[in-house]
Order: sequence, then structure tokens, then C-alpha cells
Amino acid sequence: MVEPLPSHIRDRSLLVVDDDAPLRNRLVRALEQRGFQATGAAGVTEGLEAASERPPAFAVVDMRLEDGNGLDVVEALRDARPDIKIVMLTGYGNIASAVTAVKKGAIDYLAKPADADQIVAALLEDDRPLPPPPEDPMSADRVRWEHIQRVFEQCNRNVSETARRLKMHRRTLQRILNKHAPRG
Repeated sequence: MVEPLPSHIRDRSLLVVDDDAPLRNRLVRALEQRGFQATGAAGVTEGLEAASERPPAFAVVDMRLEDGNGLDVVEALRDARPDIKIVMLTGYGNIASAVTAVKKGAIDYLAKPADADQIVAALLEDDRPLPPPPEDPMSADRVRWEHIQRVFEQCNRNVSETARRLKMHRRTLQRILNKHAPRG
């Protein structure tokens, strides 16, 4: 059973920005069924056009798009309409990118595959209590390893540049990169 949007929501405009056409189209249809006036955009360029032409009240934006980073769309949407509610989606979830998404203006960050009900809940719920602690949280070693991997990717897999930015010796970084990810 699909629950309709609450009647107090007047502006039901919603933009879905995702370069995966089947996913984007399914999401647009599912959100329309829930009462939104949803449209889709295939990437950063179309997302930026929508932000400047007709900024929506709600948006769902994928983090990694073929033509750039979804954070650019989040920032443009937030500038065009400060009261917008944006949820970031990503298949590459990590803590650092979630923090960045929230700093840029997203109200929530969901890992793919997220269904329409999860997205609607994230868009509509104000003052949600903190979720319960995870049953099996990542270990500190795993968080450290993921952070190092993220910086390594951001430095285009350049070991020397990554070591400089992380303020560690290059050989130490090489040893860490050659090991498998820690468990948990």
C-alpha cells in the first residue's frame, strides 16, 4: 500500500538526478505514485539546468554521475532554493562522503539500493531521532583503511601525493595499500 503525501505539503515538485536511466525512471514513477510531481535528469548538466530553471521542493541526487559529481547539483539546488530537501543516493557509501553531502545541503544520505519508501521517509521526516547503533559497526581499523582508500582514489591513485596529504611515509602507505581490507 502506497501512502499519499501529507496534505500540508503544497509544493510537490521533485527532481531525480541519476545517470542510470532504468533506475531513474522507476524512481520517478514510484515517487509520482506517492504524490510527488517528479521529473528526472540524467546527470550534472541536466540537474544544473533544472536547478536554474525551476528549482524543485525536493530532490534525490546520485553521488557519482557520468558527467561529474552529484554534490555540484546539490550545491546548485540549495543555492537556487534554500528550503529544498535533498537526499543523496550512492552505491559507494562512506562516512566522509556522507558528511560532505550534508555539508553541501543534503538532509540525508542513503546507500543504493534504496527503495521509494525509504526515500520518501528521508525527505518528509523532520526531527527524526537518531537511528539505533549498528549491530555490527565497522572497526576503527576498517574506518582508517576506507579513509586511506578514499584519499588514494581522490589523488588519482598516486601513492606519493596520497602519502603527502595523509602526512605519512610513502613506504608505510604502500604497505597499507598492499594489504587486504581489515574485517568489520
